[in-house]
Amino acid sequence: MSTNTTAILPTGCWTTQSAEETFALGALIGSHLAGGGIILLDGALGAGKTIFTKGIASSLEIDTDEVTSPSFTLVNIYEGRLKLFHLDLYRLSEGATAAHAVDLDELLMDESAVFIIEWAERMGRYPLPPPVWKVSITGDGDDPRDIKIVVAGS
Repeated sequence: MSTNTTAILPTGCWTTQSAEETFALGALIGSHLAGGGIILLDGALGAGKTIFTKGIASSLEIDTDEVTSPSFTLVNIYEGRLKLFHLDLYRLSEGATAAHAVDLDELLMDESAVFIIEWAERMGRYPLPPPVWKVSITGDGDDPRDIKIVVAGS
């Protein structure tokens, strides 16, 4: 995979007051994505990871009604302006075997795609090619969401 430095995502901290605002922030982030971008999405169950992903998908011209959590399928693939691979490693054992279980090496060969990986910490120190961003979402229920976006490794 080539190192694509053309995608520069806004980094920092945001607080969203509703699912609509979380979706809108995802859409903003998605509008900056280019092929090869990897987002490591972290948050508790019910934090809004799928809503955020739907926002990204909307910017990639993907039907958001089709976007669902890949908790049981492990990988959902969507076609749009860019292909989106949405992975969920929650149900996998920790370590590099989690990445191998979803054929991540093979998926990452698609340099024109965008990757969203939930529960990426299960991969341990599995090396990912840049650019990689970490998005952390905290909050649940009707509470506001605090969303932090950083360049992975910083």
